[in-house]
Amino acid sequence: MGQPEMQPERPPRDGRGDGAAGPGPGDLTGRPFPLGDWGEPAQRLDDLYRWVERGALQTASWYLAERVWKRRGARALRCGAAAGAVAGAALPLLDLAGVLDGAARWGYLALLVSVACVGVDRYFGVTSGWMRDVATAQAVQRRLQLLQFEWASENVREVLGPTEGTAGEAAERCLGVLRRFSEDVTDLVRTETADWMVEFRVGAAPMGLASSLAGAGRPELGGAQGRLALPPAGTRPNMPRQRPPEPR
Repeated sequence: MGQPEMQPERPPRDGRGDGAAGPGPGDLTGRPFPLGDWGEPAQRLDDLYRWVERGALQTASWYLAERVWKRRGARALRCGAAAGAVAGAALPLLDLAGVLDGAARWGYLALLVSVACVGVDRYFGVTSGWMRDVATAQAVQRRLQLLQFEWASENVREVLGPTEGTAGEAAERCLGVLRRFSEDVTDLVRTETADWMVEFRVGAAPMGLASSLAGAGRPELGGAQGRLALPPAGTRPNMPRQRPPEPR
């Protein structure tokens, strides 16, 4: 039985109903922080946990929805590349054996189609994007499982006792668990976005500049710039020798 004056605070806690999952998986957008009365700290912490959990599920659903068309496109491009390579190798042999006259020219066309499929896949990052989406969704789900067990352990600690510290310290500890989880999910999304940006710049560059852009894409690799060059391995610096003191 809850207090009557606390009931109107529950429905608008995040601007949507309890069963709503927020915005659809069209894009990753921010959500307003749920406000409410801390007259019942346990209820407020439960509301915040459900808000954080919903956000993680939305993030995983967004990546899983994005990987559907990438998976289909990657499979189609790979099948086209494989079929073109096989046809490009088989048709000239059939022409040479006299089974199909003039089939060699079609073999060259098949090889061109195979190379085009590989180039489109690499330029647009279809296969790599599919793999990144799957990996990020699995990482978010794995981190969500850790949060669920951490939250359950905090609840068991408060119920079975003895309670460590005051009620304020327990609430602060629970808020710390939720904050760390939100930061971890944000770091996962930011890492995937940084990988996509690096791959986009490498894929859009000519083949000669791909390796240089890949090395320059990571900011942590630029920390060694501005340092003095070390001497080659196996060489020793020439230092002037000092004569030992003469005996008196």
